[in-house]
Amino acid sequence: MSDDAFTQLVDQFYPSLYRFAFSLARSEADACDLAQQTFYVWAKKGHALRESAKAKAWLFTTLYREFLRGRRRGERMTALDTLPEGELEDVTLTPETTAAMDGSVVMAALQEVDEIFRAPLTLFYLEDLSYQEIAEALAVPAGTVMSRLSRGKAQLRARLASRSLASASPLVSSQNSKNSASHG
Repeated sequence: MSDDAFTQLVDQFYPSLYRFAFSLARSEADACDLAQQTFYVWAKKGHALRESAKAKAWLFTTLYREFLRGRRRGERMTALDTLPEGELEDVTLTPETTAAMDGSVVMAALQEVDEIFRAPLTLFYLEDLSYQEIAEALAVPAGTVMSRLSRGKAQLRARLASRSLASASPLVSSQNSKNSASHG
């Protein structure tokens, strides 16, 4: 691969790889390291890819594998936690509430979602990958991707709902105080 082609590849995919890495690592430095490591692996092995159209999926797969390799090397892997009973049920956000939320609030809530669900959510919503591309990137069946997306969306909705309620609490309590003072 020529230097120009490599530079174009980096220019095209670095921002989305960095976002994905940040959603996994939760650290700017670690996200930069993961993205750079991914392009290093591409420089060493990318020439073996037969279809250039699959470069994006290859890069996301490699980044995810590098992330997992680093976790295995540096930290203890956490067991998949199941959602508490009832967390999936009756979590609704009105379109008005969702529209009023700041992007940073949504991103912060996404960071609270279990890692196993955060990766497919990030790839689906932020990187616009298809179910099949996500399945390839994460090395899981497409059905698993759909299941993780469903459970991840439920966790994200629950986190957003709790943030929405927490931000509304002072307003509600101050209104209750005024009402009780006027009736008392």
